[in-house]
Amino acid sequence: MELRVLRYFLAVAREENITKAAALLHLTQPTLSRQLMQLEEELGVKLFQRSRYHIVLTDEGMRLRRRAQELVDLADKTTREFITGETELTGEIAIGAGETQSMSFLSQAIVSFRERYPKVTFRIFSASADDVKERLDMGLLDMGLLTEPVDVGRYAFCRMKEKDRWGVLMRADTPLARREVITPGDLENVPLLLSGRETVQRELASWFGESWDRLQIAATFNLILNAANMVRCGVGVALGFDLNLDFEGLCFRPLSPKMETGTVLVWKKDQVLTPATEAFHEHIKNV
Repeated sequence: MELRVLRYFLAVAREENITKAAALLHLTQPTLSRQLMQLEEELGVKLFQRSRYHIVLTDEGMRLRRRAQELVDLADKTTREFITGETELTGEIAIGAGETQSMSFLSQAIVSFRERYPKVTFRIFSASADDVKERLDMGLLDMGLLTEPVDVGRYAFCRMKEKDRWGVLMRADTPLARREVITPGDLENVPLLLSGRETVQRELASWFGESWDRLQIAATFNLILNAANMVRCGVGVALGFDLNLDFEGLCFRPLSPKMETGTVLVWKKDQVLTPATEAFHEHIKNV
């Protein structure tokens, strides 16, 4: 497989139309169709379901789309790493981050770093710790801001000073909102939205104790924005970190007994760093 052909495939998958994709790629339609047929022959699978007006991906096509995007992103990232200025530090630093108070520390570090190196840009990928680790291991990210529990055995890391306190995001008009803190028993008959990470659920099960088996889990989520929308619409209440976010019509109440989670900033051990990433590592140590 050539990167050029994968880019063609991604363009067709995005446009769902070979004619439109060919125009964007400055190719003739027969040339693009031939490249796609050769790709299907090479892989031995059917990638598209074709109709008169548009095409859609098969299951195999959807699987290739994900892998192709990762390969193209990695190739583009590698190219950017070698495009550096002769006298001034330039480049891009890719960081994956979950939803945590420690993002404020990272943001402040980015501000002070860019005051010194204004031609360095940052690309932030927001996701759960598991998704960040996957992209970090594939080389698509330079660093990851991960909430615990997380296995850091494969990484170099520094632990963030601030910890995230757990609590419940709920509608302001719910009876629970009258309480100053939320106990395990308070949530036994309430539909809950929980993190989809199994490791986090085990931590929550420890906090809930005997109440865990009596919970009504309505849904799981990985990022708080959609969870907040579900809370507002009455799906349930969401367990998560106190991020000091202002959601209209919602309020946050901390858990009791108190439950906190630490955060670590990680990067791959023995990784050859770009000049920009190495400089940012040193900067963080001194912030």
